[in-house]
Amino acid sequence: MMSSRLPRVKLNNGILMPLIGFGTYKIQGNDTVSMVLDAALAAGYRAIDTASVYKNEESIGACLSKLLPKYNLKRDDIFITSKLAPRDQGNGKCREAFQQSLSRLGLEYLDLYLIHWPGSSDMKPQDKRNRELRQQSWYEMESLIGEGKVKAIGISNYHPQHLKELLGYCKIRPAVLQNEHHPHLIQKEVMDLCFANNIHYQAYSSLGTSAKDNPVLSDPVIQKIAEKYEKSVAQILLRWAVQHDVGIIPKSTNPEHIADNCKVFDFQLSAEDLDKIDLLNKQHHYCWNASEVF
Repeated sequence: MMSSRLPRVKLNNGILMPLIGFGTYKIQGNDTVSMVLDAALAAGYRAIDTASVYKNEESIGACLSKLLPKYNLKRDDIFITSKLAPRDQGNGKCREAFQQSLSRLGLEYLDLYLIHWPGSSDMKPQDKRNRELRQQSWYEMESLIGEGKVKAIGISNYHPQHLKELLGYCKIRPAVLQNEHHPHLIQKEVMDLCFANNIHYQAYSSLGTSAKDNPVLSDPVIQKIAEKYEKSVAQILLRWAVQHDVGIIPKSTNPEHIADNCKVFDFQLSAEDLDKIDLLNKQHHYCWNASEVF
């Protein structure tokens, strides 16, 4: 089974999921994908996060098939997540999109499949059909669970109103909610909903933005704490998340950073320093904000 020194979390369906995964947003091209996945597997990562809209599923599948034997790993040692694109919401389209992702990855099953966005392409956020289409998608994903094609299902970019609505009609509770999460954006209401309903809360953009001028990485409070612990700012940000029971999927194309980003389980932030970081919350989305999607 899944062999790694890194910790795992038990999802609400009993499946074990690595607490840290490797994010692949904006990482494209066979050579680049092969290089970063090689570095990630060498560092101990055993979870890979992708999505249809990332346009790298085919490269990930091809590279993994070559790299797994190098590390004496089998398919069930790796936890693979992909996501349903907004253009593929609804009856029939969701199932077809899932099958295409599976085919591009060259897999017989996915470990986790997420609705990437509560809305649908070519529809205004206030269009009530968004609600109908994501419900249809969820029912199709539930059927994929029953067919053994995916082990766990969940959502991404959901706000409290979207999650409450889903919990009102789902037959299978979401196992994971993946949202933007860092010290400048702590979405407490939806986090509390997840913890109350045993839904694993997973962060994307834990390190802020990919922009050159990253206000999270350059935050003086976090930089001072990093100096205190003799750790990188990135390691402090990732450690802060996991100490709040939040999963992380950092991404990088730098092999040294890839290795450093998973070295966050050998130290502990004090309660005082956790509080200092918590107080940086300014409810600022640096990525996407689905709050106005009906």
